[in-house]
Amino acid sequence: MSTGSPPSPSEDASRLLARQRGAVARLAPVIPLVTALGDRFAAAGHELALVGGPVRDAFLGRTSPDLDFTTDATPDQTLELIRGWADAHWEIGRAFGTIGMRKGDHLLEVTTYRSDVYDHASRKPEVSFGTSLSEDLVRRDFTVNAMALRLPSLELVDEHGGLADLGAGVLRTPARPEDSFADDPLRMLRAARFASQLGFDVAPPVRTAMAERAHTLSIVSAERVRDELTKLLMSGSPRAGLTLLVDAGLAEVFLPELPALQLEIDEHHHHKDVYQHSLTVLEQAITLEGPRTVPGVAQPETVTGPDLVLRLAALLHDIGKPATRRFEAGGGVSFHHHEVVGAKLVTKRLKALRYDKAVVTAVARLVELHLRFHGYGTGEWTDSAVRRYVTDAGPLLPRLHLLTRSDSTTRNARKAAQLARTYDALEVRIERLKAQEELAAVRPELDGRQIGKILGVPPGRVIGEAYRFLLGLRLDEGVLGEDVARERLVAWWAERND
Repeated sequence: MSTGSPPSPSEDASRLLARQRGAVARLAPVIPLVTALGDRFAAAGHELALVGGPVRDAFLGRTSPDLDFTTDATPDQTLELIRGWADAHWEIGRAFGTIGMRKGDHLLEVTTYRSDVYDHASRKPEVSFGTSLSEDLVRRDFTVNAMALRLPSLELVDEHGGLADLGAGVLRTPARPEDSFADDPLRMLRAARFASQLGFDVAPPVRTAMAERAHTLSIVSAERVRDELTKLLMSGSPRAGLTLLVDAGLAEVFLPELPALQLEIDEHHHHKDVYQHSLTVLEQAITLEGPRTVPGVAQPETVTGPDLVLRLAALLHDIGKPATRRFEAGGGVSFHHHEVVGAKLVTKRLKALRYDKAVVTAVARLVELHLRFHGYGTGEWTDSAVRRYVTDAGPLLPRLHLLTRSDSTTRNARKAAQLARTYDALEVRIERLKAQEELAAVRPELDGRQIGKILGVPPGRVIGEAYRFLLGLRLDEGVLGEDVARERLVAWWAERND
């Protein structure tokens, strides 16, 4: 574990040169492009540097999808310099000093040196342009993102020890963390995100500042918070970042239902609390994304990862437990209907975070359904119950498969294996019924127009009730045929109006 102390300049020149050459080699595919742009700016008397993520990733041996630059040129001057060179450009970020463009297959952003800060009460930064690369770098979030390559010379600028921090796997801020987070509180969420994405430790002074300033995250817009949470969840190992958010008190500000799980003991898993259980379910769901095998199923339905809906549902599936906890006689604990309460809480929280309606609806539905399988026992469900399981899940069925499997975190290997075999058997039954009945497209034998004609009623509530009645028959009894469906509908109508 890193101590997070500032790096010393002990790395010898030859090793530094070797690392720089390695980074340049990884940037080789874009070197002609970035140097050509650097030449244009230099010819006009302006500075230009490749900065941030692309530089960091090059030293990490990774390829960055976008190219970010910083310059002393104003947005108007940048526009003049890229006209006729870029294939297309856009000015949506112009007020913040950023001009975006496309050159071939590459997306580029050029931003004027900045020194913007929050006024500590507003949700938006006050933008002011800086005058030097040094001034721009010191206002960046972390030292590993505060390295730059001057263009067209490809000279490395690392004034804050970012390269040494990359080697140590530690996140520090170029300025004092208190000042950095005061300038933009969202950087605290970025620390958690990078802890997950990069697998880095967060330096103790940074952790302390995060805890002290957690409350200031409330001035950041819900949309920006949502985007950082999404990036964290879509990383390869979100547990580290989520744990940091909870430990530092940040989750309490925008996702209080998560830390609330820490004090609640899950009656099915006495060895861990619901909070740790939820993090484990998330990790297990991630491992199930992508191709999988199920004995007896030729082509199991898969979920391509990373899948935001599945990961949100895995993390939040038990958030209804604190509100439904009851201590029973004899020392037991129950959480009756926590899936229903949880679905409502998920809807409220994800709406507050400004997730789109489709995501909110899907996650809430998965939370509501995540316990359904536990009524299956050792296969006691009738075919009718299996049909309802499939139709209630609808297009979410592949995700429900993974969520349900992930929800088993027992340390009892025999029990875990039995649960897996039981769910395998359920998936086999689902595939058999689908093959027989095209289950995913189950509909009553009569449509709304036919129902209206038979009953002699206009479109409206009655048609809907009759349709649901016929759908229930279809699910319970399988294929009936139009004649039988008509007879049952008429009998239902007569009894209803008796």
